[in-house]
Amino acid sequence: MEVFREFTFEAAHRLPYVPDGHKCARLHGHSYRVGVHVEGRIGERTGWVRDFSELSGAMKPLLAQLDHNYLNEVEGLENPTSEVLARWIWERLREPLPDLSQVLVHETCTSGCVYRGEP
Repeated sequence: MEVFREFTFEAAHRLPYVPDGHKCARLHGHSYRVGVHVEGRIGERTGWVRDFSELSGAMKPLLAQLDHNYLNEVEGLENPTSEVLARWIWERLREPLPDLSQVLVHETCTSGCVYRGEP
């Protein structure tokens, strides 16, 4: 069984390594939506895979670093593509959420990426 919780944050960024003239080289912002998924068995006593508040607690310090900030200035996000951001979040959630199964990052309403860890 898999459960998830979604989070939102607002942030600015620019992509430093895109070709000359690419619009994403300019400073701009997004209303990001992040889905944090965990997978496991339903507890016989609790009836859940994991308490949603645990997902919120694990994400809280990350959201404090990301929300209303310039992502390029966050350590590890110097090239803050959706892919890099999803991996950055995964790496920080892996310890508090060992049953983490995927991180979804929606950069816009229609664009984003899914990260499931390295094989």
